[in-house]
Amino acid sequence: MNLAIDIGNTRVKTAVFEENKLVVIEYFKREEIITKLKKIFKTHKIKEAIIANVASVSQEVLEEINKIVRLTRVNSLMKLPFTNAYATPHTLGLDRLALVFSAVLQYESQNVLIIDAGTCITFDFVDKKKKYLGGAISLGVEMRYKSLNHFTSKLPLLDVTTPNQFIGNSTEESIHSGVVNGVVQEIDGVISQYKNKYLDLTVVLTGGDTNFLSKQLKSSIFANQNFLLEGLNRILIFNNNK
Repeated sequence: MNLAIDIGNTRVKTAVFEENKLVVIEYFKREEIITKLKKIFKTHKIKEAIIANVASVSQEVLEEINKIVRLTRVNSLMKLPFTNAYATPHTLGLDRLALVFSAVLQYESQNVLIIDAGTCITFDFVDKKKKYLGGAISLGVEMRYKSLNHFTSKLPLLDVTTPNQFIGNSTEESIHSGVVNGVVQEIDGVISQYKNKYLDLTVVLTGGDTNFLSKQLKSSIFANQNFLLEGLNRILIFNNNK
């Protein structure tokens, strides 16, 4: 069995795989990582693990995990099943690298736009010739709510909520409308831009806000909240077979 570990900006996401089959997923706080991983290792016969750390993780933690199981760290120098045309490949987030990796192997010979809606919203595009061209980085839903509260003196900090209507008739409703409708319109707009240039476009939506946003988008998409974890597992299998 393989263990995929994604250390994000807000939490740790793990998934156990039997080859390409997803067995179980767990989410927990970063400070719980060693305790939680030890429980996973007791429950499942993990042979190898792979980790992508967007947020910083100490070398001590990595070494402790490596004592338990052989650990592969995602990096920009790994063997890739695609051409990386990003102008600054060394600055490309490892989570984005894993998403493109997953897209190329799962949607072979297709133009794919991967949208990861989490703390940030990232857009990544790989064409049918397996060439990664780049994408965009934008504010996530929760970050937009926090920004309105932080950078103003009177606007309240609200929980993420679907607006009742697009015309907000109170300050709270106006914030919900501005944030949520703004994100939805942005994503639909970006998808339209790509479709205007690439008619045969496959769109994948993933990340923590997948379920919240997928119901509101007009564009046709494949919603898969576990696409990054699946990508990490595919990286491990791909590099072991090379």
